[in-house]
Amino acid sequence: MVHSRRRLLYPTLLLTLTLMGLLLMGSSPRLAYADGGAPNLAYVAGASQGLSIIDIATQKVTKNVALKGNPHTVLLSVDGADLFVTLPQSNQVAVLDTHDGHTLCTASVPGQPTLLAYDLNTKLIYSGGNGTSGVREIDPKNCQVIRTLATDGPVYGLAMAYVSDPQSDTVGNQLWISSEHDVIVYDLKQHKQLASIPVDGGPQYLSNPPGTTVYVTTRAGNIMTIDLVSHKVTKILSGGSYGPMDFDETTGEMYVPDRGTNQLLVLNPVHGGFSLPKEPNRVISLEEHPQSVAITSDGQFAFIALTSGKVVMYDVPGRQPINTLAVGGNPQFIITGLYPPALAQATNVSPDSLLTIVNIVAYVLIVCLLLGLLFIFLRSRKKAEPHKKG
Repeated sequence: MVHSRRRLLYPTLLLTLTLMGLLLMGSSPRLAYADGGAPNLAYVAGASQGLSIIDIATQKVTKNVALKGNPHTVLLSVDGADLFVTLPQSNQVAVLDTHDGHTLCTASVPGQPTLLAYDLNTKLIYSGGNGTSGVREIDPKNCQVIRTLATDGPVYGLAMAYVSDPQSDTVGNQLWISSEHDVIVYDLKQHKQLASIPVDGGPQYLSNPPGTTVYVTTRAGNIMTIDLVSHKVTKILSGGSYGPMDFDETTGEMYVPDRGTNQLLVLNPVHGGFSLPKEPNRVISLEEHPQSVAITSDGQFAFIALTSGKVVMYDVPGRQPINTLAVGGNPQFIITGLYPPALAQATNVSPDSLLTIVNIVAYVLIVCLLLGLLFIFLRSRKKAEPHKKG
């Protein structure tokens, strides 16, 4: 009877240890990349205290970060650990630690910088403004300006685009820049200008949703599209006063604030080679002037900054506002992202290095478990041999 219990105990123990090993393999942490997956936070630049942080789950402002210099545009690093902020009144771009909000470093950028772009591959940031020509390439690790990309006048918009054209050498990240009369395209891999695309009405804000189309608003009140490869310019709407745009990654729809009509325009996706859809797809009416909009990467919510110091939280699938939050000031820009990677911050280890370390530890534990399984198996056979002989 005792031997039969042992025979049942060993397979059960083997199965338990095997399952533990599999759980360890599957439980190594997945790092939280900025604006990837279901986001947790919304960062609002231009609030009364400088920067306000909204917890999306609780629908409350949970933190304010005091920043001088009229913070305007914000972007998150790929791992969500750093926040990049333009401070036009101070002629600076600041890098903040998202874990506690303290300033890591600041870069001097002339011309009242209000614009930012971020290269996910090189981890470099780009900034410019209406006060002078040129876009500065900045290393956010130390806030050193590496080089200046020349433009023919003030800078009105920035966007990053990844282009892969097998018929040419234009493969990799490109920086698209709205200048006085043209949209300038820079190849960031070869550090050279690829094109200067004339845009009637003076190009302004740029946005590059998934696909082959770049959207550009103009200072004359138009919305245009530019094909990434052919650089063909097409007008799709006119007659508005349009603010910074954002897109729904799940549907490809573009959201454009129209400050003149107190509306948020929802545009159908435009695809090269196909007939233009009717625009706009629909209109979201607002009580005040919308300054900017951010769509969460899961396509569930829109955050709309209003001139009165309020932020409207909008249910995208339900097509209705669900809350209005007061942040004060004059909100200029919003971005959404995940909670800061607290473990990486606390240990001062980069998130990529942390993931490698955790994976190594997990595999070492799995090997130890397998050796333990082998030991138990051999021991059980050794104990069973005398009974078989008897």
